[in-house]
Amino acid sequence: MPLVSMNHFLPQAKKEGFAVGQFNVNNLEYFQAITEAAKEERSPLIFGASEGAIRYVGLNNIVALAKVAAEESGLPIALHLDHGSSFEMVMKCIRAGFSSVMFDGSHYPFEENIRLTKKVVEAAHAVGVSVEGELGTIGGVEDDLDVAEEDATLANPEQAIRFWEETRVDAMAIAVGTAHGMYKGEPKIRYDIIEKVASNIDAPIVLHGGSGVPDESIKKAVSLGVGKINVNTENQVAQVQVIRELLDKNPDMIDPRKYLGPSREAIKEVVKGKMRLFGSSGKA
Repeated sequence: MPLVSMNHFLPQAKKEGFAVGQFNVNNLEYFQAITEAAKEERSPLIFGASEGAIRYVGLNNIVALAKVAAEESGLPIALHLDHGSSFEMVMKCIRAGFSSVMFDGSHYPFEENIRLTKKVVEAAHAVGVSVEGELGTIGGVEDDLDVAEEDATLANPEQAIRFWEETRVDAMAIAVGTAHGMYKGEPKIRYDIIEKVASNIDAPIVLHGGSGVPDESIKKAVSLGVGKINVNTENQVAQVQVIRELLDKNPDMIDPRKYLGPSREAIKEVVKGKMRLFGSSGKA
């Protein structure tokens, strides 16, 4: 089937109490591993492409790989721009064939974030593309994003509700204590913010920084209204561990297929576990 917007499955996720994973893609092996996991789990799927990944892989290459995965798997798959930094970048991705976009205006003043996000929503919805917005600043490091812990700011629930009412984004990312990258300790998630916002808007809440969050914390967040969870670092860690072990044991190994293949399997197993944890297995 063709690529779909997140509206193909996120309303169902919020209604039925599960979350769909956004798994970021970094190269061919990520597309393969994530798609195979979704096929085995019969799960809907969101490919997340950051601006850094787009520069590395190539915009048209990412779209082509995502379309092949959707067509050959027969699964509902969305190709989503992760942390789009500008209206121009969002439009570039939509024109190239992305079925979903995130505009991250969280670094703007509140009113300006609303104004710019509304502009994105108007343009994207006109062509059937779903939109994720963000309020609050999520800490950590991921690609072009580098926010120190002291600069991270939690979302204000009243502002988050108003933000959704004025923009009507299809998914609402709010800063609730998670961070990009892996955690040094257990994250202190503000479940009260999730619950208040989720119970007052139609769109599901998005949890960024899903790598390394304890399973019970994930389950509780999903039960309160989180319908989309982003994972990237945990897949990268799984991949590089396998590659390091293989090259340490086989210093003369030069065929990339012999270490990228096993690392692809490691990514697949992580993704399968996340789909079961999020409750999306069997929902495709």
